Amino acid sequence: MPSRNHLDKIGRKKKKKWTEEAMERALSEVRSGRCTVRQAAKEFGVPKSSLGDRVSGRVTPGSRSGPAQLITSDDEDLLVEFSLYMSKHGFPLTKQQLVSFASSIYKRQHRRVAFSKLGQTWWLNFRKRQEKNINIQPADSVVRGRTVCVRKEAVDQYFHLLSSIMDAHGLRDKPHQILNCNETGFQLGRKRVILPKSASLGCKPVPGSRDNISVLACFSAAGEDIPPFIIYSKAYPGGVCYKTQGPPNALYGWSDSGCINSDLFKKWFLKHFLMHAPKERPLLLIFDGHKSPVNLEVVEAARKEDIILLCLPPHCSHVLQPLDAGGLFALLKRHFAVLIGDSCTTDTHFAVSKKEFSGVFKGTYQLVKEEEGVRIVKESFRKCGIYPLNDFAINEASLMPQHSTGPADRPSLSTPVQGMHTVGDLTVAGPSS
Repeated sequence: MPSRNHLDKIGRKKKKKWTEEAMERALSEVRSGRCTVRQAAKEFGVPKSSLGDRVSGRVTPGSRSGPAQLITSDDEDLLVEFSLYMSKHGFPLTKQQLVSFASSIYKRQHRRVAFSKLGQTWWLNFRKRQEKNINIQPADSVVRGRTVCVRKEAVDQYFHLLSSIMDAHGLRDKPHQILNCNETGFQLGRKRVILPKSASLGCKPVPGSRDNISVLACFSAAGEDIPPFIIYSKAYPGGVCYKTQGPPNALYGWSDSGCINSDLFKKWFLKHFLMHAPKERPLLLIFDGHKSPVNLEVVEAARKEDIILLCLPPHCSHVLQPLDAGGLFALLKRHFAVLIGDSCTTDTHFAVSKKEFSGVFKGTYQLVKEEEGVRIVKESFRKCGIYPLNDFAINEASLMPQHSTGPADRPSLSTPVQGMHTVGDLTVAGPSS
């Protein structure tokens, strides 16, 4: 793996000592017949071999020296613009995330290539080419999750960013255009039976036998919902009854873990959210981008559709995420347990089969359509200080005081923003590094 110093040394050795203007003048003289290649090369101070290549047509005039660029300059500019956009909206990209996005662009251009050629050499050259546009600096350990506590500076920077966005887009009095999406999990297990204490080991489920099902829910500050996205673990249930018996217009997907990932979030955003979201623009979508990694296609579509993506600070869901902090998910799980007749169930383990889940959840989800559910959603946004916007809504007793933190664990890409630093630039939900 080449180091930055090694590449710099190579660059110094191979740096050309002539200009493109001199090469063009020499080429013009040769083509006009006034000079030979040798004479023009000596007169204009350009290499004879390089001039000969251009005269013969082996090299196109004006082409760059060195190996071919893996992604085009236009796509590289788009990548830089994307990085700066993400940095300003809540998730500054790490090196691994940016290289992953660049690899996606490369694969889009070379569909027959099974692997990406972008590695450390490309990254170092990219940094050198874009050193005037992006700044590489250590990520604050608060942003990267070195602590499980909610720090006051992270919350202050989040509300500063939220306030700036609402003022810039006129969203302070438009609750229908402010949305929050969040994921909650249901772990399915065997039905409970009463056995003698000596036989209790016999009813323990085999490790890995439980199915995890996640539900991605999305609500506006006005209490209106986007139909849920139900994510199964490992595979869909057999048959089609899980779709016909589930909530109206629900979306379904699966992953190995039964949790949201980058591809599923893209599927939800492009094929579901855009279809069911309010038609008014702009829209503000607040979410935990560190759990639902955003990819390039999502950001491109969001900008085209005038949708602002805002990422919450890490480890703050229980304080800043309306669907978590407001108790809606806890209420849905209690209601789910009542419907399956298991009043002693925990918040996460449910004695229901994979096939039965969507039918039971349909009855549970009706709660959000009723007056009580709508009231809870509205109260959740108010409790988290999102609508009405109120940074004093967060109880400071749950926050750690401001103070400097230890060294960061890895660098992130950001752009200087007036009045904001790494924590306030909460943006980056690319693929997990």
